Amino acid sequence: MAFKPLHDRVVVRRVESEEKTAGGLIIPDTAKEKPAEGVVIAVGEGARDDDGKRIPMDVKEGDRILFGKWSGTEVTLDGEELLIMKESDIMGIIS
Repeated sequence: MAFKPLHDRVVVRRVESEEKTAGGLIIPDTAKEKPAEGVVIAVGEGARDDDGKRIPMDVKEGDRILFGKWSGTEVTLDGEELLIMKESDIMGIIS
């Protein structure tokens, strides 16, 4: 990918949601919500504080994350739909 996010932004690939419920019901595409889970595929260098020092990022490439339902901006890069969001939009890392 020829895209590098700046400052405290990250590029995220959504993880597809389950096709079935726990009870075995198949969820049609029209009823599915966009997943709020993804994998970080690119990370900026981090924001700067008031003194100009770099604030290190808490996430790294390959981290599986949860983010808010309306977080980020959807973009298409190299034919793939991705999200670009600020690190503060990420709720947590799934271990």
